Amino acid sequence: MEEVKSVENARGTAPVENARGTAPVENARGTAPEQGQSATGVQKVLQGRVVSNKMQKTIVVEIHQRKLHRLYKKYLTRTKRLKAHDEKNECGIGDTVRVVETRPLSKEKRWRLLEIVEKAR
Repeated sequence: MEEVKSVENARGTAPVENARGTAPVENARGTAPEQGQSATGVQKVLQGRVVSNKMQKTIVVEIHQRKLHRLYKKYLTRTKRLKAHDEKNECGIGDTVRVVETRPLSKEKRWRLLEIVEKAR
């Protein structure tokens, strides 16, 4: 049986190896990721309004962010449009939805529908 050499990392502790012989992935806080988290930390969750649902299993969500200008103290509205995956095609135009960041699903889709907060009237 081979003897495993322990190599210390920057914190002075040796990484524990798993069954494949590799060290576990840690997130930015230095702890192993929990269920529902990526290796780099907690996934981003944004809330916005659906502006298009004409594609199959895809919605276009518009995110509005208000930022205070540092010098002039005026509010600037930043609008971001992103494509999100809607597996059941249940969203309609005008719905308020919550989307979560995910792995790349297509050329432009990097978000997935988490929940419908409010249906449009």
